[in-house]
Amino acid sequence: MVKPPTARSTIPSVGRLGLVEPTAGDELAHLDWANPESLELLWALSRAANADLALRTLVRVKDGLGDGWAELDAELRTDTALRGRLFGLIGASSAFGDHLVADPSGWKLLAGEARLPSRDELTDELLASVKAAPDDSASETNLVYRAGITGPAAIAALRKTYRDQLMVLAASDLAATVENEPVLPYQTVGRQLSDMADAALTGALAVAVAEIYPDGPCPARLAVIAMGKCGARELNYVSDVDVVFVAEPSDASTSRLAGELMRVGSAAFFEVDAALRPEGKRGELVRTLDSHIAYYKRWAKTWEFQALLKARPATGDLELGERYVDALSPMVWMASEREDFVVDLQAMRRRVEEMVPPELREREIKLGRGSLRDVEFAVQLLQLVHGRADESLHVKSTVDALTALAAGGYVGRDDAANLAASYEFLRLIEHRLQLQKLKRTHTLPPADDEEALRWLARAAHMRPDGQRDALGVLNAEVKRNAHRIRRLHAKLFYRPLLESVARLDKDAIRLSPDAATRQLAALGYTAPENALGHLKALTGGASRKGRIQALLLPTLLEWLSDTPDPDAGLLAYRRLSEAMVEQDWFLRVLRDEGAVAQRLMIVLGSSAYIPDLLIKAPDVLRLFADGPTGPRLLDIDPDEVARGILSSSARYDDPVRAVNAARSLRRHELARVASADVLGMLDVPQVCRALSSVWAAVLGAALDSVIRASEAELGGPAPASFAVIGMGRLGGGELGYGSDADVLFVCEPKPGEDEVRAVKWANSIADRVQKLLGAPSTDPPLEVDTGLRPEGRNGPLVRTLASYEAYYRQWAQAWEIQALLRAHTAAGDPDLALRFLHMIDETRYPEGGVSEQAVREIRRIKARVDSERLPRGADPATHTKLGRGGLADVEWTVQLIQLRHAHDVPALHNTSTLQTLDAIGAAELMSETDIELLREAWLTATKARNALVLVRGKPTDQLPGPGRVLSAVAQVAGWNSGDAGEFLDNYLRVTRRAKAVVEHTFGA
Repeated sequence: MVKPPTARSTIPSVGRLGLVEPTAGDELAHLDWANPESLELLWALSRAANADLALRTLVRVKDGLGDGWAELDAELRTDTALRGRLFGLIGASSAFGDHLVADPSGWKLLAGEARLPSRDELTDELLASVKAAPDDSASETNLVYRAGITGPAAIAALRKTYRDQLMVLAASDLAATVENEPVLPYQTVGRQLSDMADAALTGALAVAVAEIYPDGPCPARLAVIAMGKCGARELNYVSDVDVVFVAEPSDASTSRLAGELMRVGSAAFFEVDAALRPEGKRGELVRTLDSHIAYYKRWAKTWEFQALLKARPATGDLELGERYVDALSPMVWMASEREDFVVDLQAMRRRVEEMVPPELREREIKLGRGSLRDVEFAVQLLQLVHGRADESLHVKSTVDALTALAAGGYVGRDDAANLAASYEFLRLIEHRLQLQKLKRTHTLPPADDEEALRWLARAAHMRPDGQRDALGVLNAEVKRNAHRIRRLHAKLFYRPLLESVARLDKDAIRLSPDAATRQLAALGYTAPENALGHLKALTGGASRKGRIQALLLPTLLEWLSDTPDPDAGLLAYRRLSEAMVEQDWFLRVLRDEGAVAQRLMIVLGSSAYIPDLLIKAPDVLRLFADGPTGPRLLDIDPDEVARGILSSSARYDDPVRAVNAARSLRRHELARVASADVLGMLDVPQVCRALSSVWAAVLGAALDSVIRASEAELGGPAPASFAVIGMGRLGGGELGYGSDADVLFVCEPKPGEDEVRAVKWANSIADRVQKLLGAPSTDPPLEVDTGLRPEGRNGPLVRTLASYEAYYRQWAQAWEIQALLRAHTAAGDPDLALRFLHMIDETRYPEGGVSEQAVREIRRIKARVDSERLPRGADPATHTKLGRGGLADVEWTVQLIQLRHAHDVPALHNTSTLQTLDAIGAAELMSETDIELLREAWLTATKARNALVLVRGKPTDQLPGPGRVLSAVAQVAGWNSGDAGEFLDNYLRVTRRAKAVVEHTFGA
């Protein structure tokens, strides 16, 4: 017999309702909702952000209400507005669920007309909770009340009333997630929260007055100035409330009053923070108006004026507060004219970015990349720049400011609308995150916490779109809006500038020349008129390249603005673009490879050394891209480059053409190494090795080409073997960008050749090599220095191996022996070079070490160098080569130890300073601490010296004083804090410690 089909239940299962807790069925039965009459309630419950949490909370509320549950149950079945508010609230916030359970009758606050209370109504409720009445000193503009309840009871009463008010707002804000209720605009929520904060501060002040002045009227006038988001009336659900106090008079009594207000407010409502006052937390809590004015006129920093953009009288003496705002407002709009305006803002922006740990930057919606702070910072900067000339920008909230900037033509209308939409979206997410547990947070849950993310998605009213569920929509929207903020951040500053010089959109409003100049100056350009000229040249005409430039430049200019010298960077980019006008790949690579464009801007805005190299070696730009294993700038081996230089130059019979070929490859390698260095991809030893390798290769290419040409002229083989011995930093493999090549030329007559003829030939070869390499060129110079040869500059340019041997055995002076410590093969005949090195080993590593007389002579020479060699006007504390604890100090110390102990310690037979330091440590000839101090000083000084050349474009050893150049050197040297003063302090500290080691060693 066939059974009849079972009738399908009209009551949805707990699974269909989105309930996953095993107790859900019993809880529904406990509410008596598991029946057809409760279908609307069940489906509404399923729409709560966390239906299980909402159900569990309702059970707790029912248990708390007892007989009163029937009234709430009946209201929920008929009042959809109440249903939306209650289910929306307890499904999105466990904290408000707990608050409601503690006072179940509080549900009645959510029933009735959908109207938010006014600021006056909020204030009256809070004052009534502590039985406050107007103080005898009160007036229409002086909101001073005296509480009838004080102490812990007052705090408890204020907290309960404030939490009730917050609950009503949150319920109205969340109702639309459950029922078809009006959506509260973000600005409405922010203003309501700010009004609540003003009312809360008024209540806290009433309790403070009763505590501090129990026997009579308040004798002082105290204005409480709201700052930050509260001042702008865009407060969060959970946030510190920043305040500043102005008092007449300012004395111990008013300080106690302000302190008590902060204590009561922080205990009852939210953290009341007065850190934005003059001098921050170290400053007086309360000041008179005149004291405030004097401080801001003389001492205030740029960020303090930026903070004043939001200043608004909140409570207390409103008339005094208005006078405060009126007095300081003109200074705010003059802040962009301050000399340190740009530097201060850039430093502040870097500090904000560094506050976020790298692992949280993609989840941090307030301070991360593409975050709320990016929008606020950009808007406030534009307000400060243009507000001096346009009073329509004197508004406080971020959204209102964006609207005003668009109306004034300072940003594009579409850009402003899109940015405002993204800002409001992230503020919504921030509010929902905070409502969950009423905790101050701005960080999205981790990607693997799907439960928390799904809760957030539903609370933010994310709905499936047919392809993705609510969680998928949330993730996509967060990424889309963060990306849009990052993209519009550049357009916000630079698109209007480009509209001013190139008609990109016929309907766009163009900045006036004055406004464009102001904006560029605020973005770090010291010659904004010139910058406008560069932009016009880059985007000029109706060519396709001009249109591509116009699309690229907003982002390029933003990256440039973060570099030490955006003016020079923009000029360099214009020159490079003009040189590449026939190369279609150039703009295509910048457009399609974001890493290439960003790295290029960093290089151009940081270094005067690199642009000319890139213009002549543009293929290096392709190496700015990332390859399979990382940046392609690092894919090249210096040894391969050296071999390429030698083989490329060998193709030419003419020495001039051969050297030009070698120069070309050197130019390419210098551009690669310097770019990687500026971008922080190479450490000091890697840079030195690469520079030494390329220098030796060019020297070898020049020597080989000259010998080949000579043999062609002679019609036979050369009469002598010829070798070049590297000395100094070339011999040590430690060349810097500004180093010359110290060398010795060695020859040896071939069997059967006349020595006089052979030496004469070798001298002609050496002379030709020096002239070829030293010929005028726009490349970094190739100076060959033979000043370390026997008898110095008075001695023969070239000697035979036998002549060198005779000289060093009989006549070598202490400084010449010391110089030989760094002798190493550089170019030419390797066998001759090796025999030369073996020959000088007896001189530089003498049995028993150098004599005490030689040590005394070295100490004498060192003392003379310290007193006489420093250039006139140089600062001995910051001269990287000859200054205290600089390169010379470290190298002389290492070399003295080599001279004394190399005969016993073969590992000291090394021309590298760093490697020799390792060997000294292994042999325990110095303490490990001293070795580390010397190593750190050598690396610090070398890094600084190289950075000086990269920044200035020419050899120099002297660190500059505080200013733009020092900031650039610090940044290129890898000092990422943005504080050049810290870089200089670190340099002085490191070299001072090294100097103490040097003095100890030379005194031993």
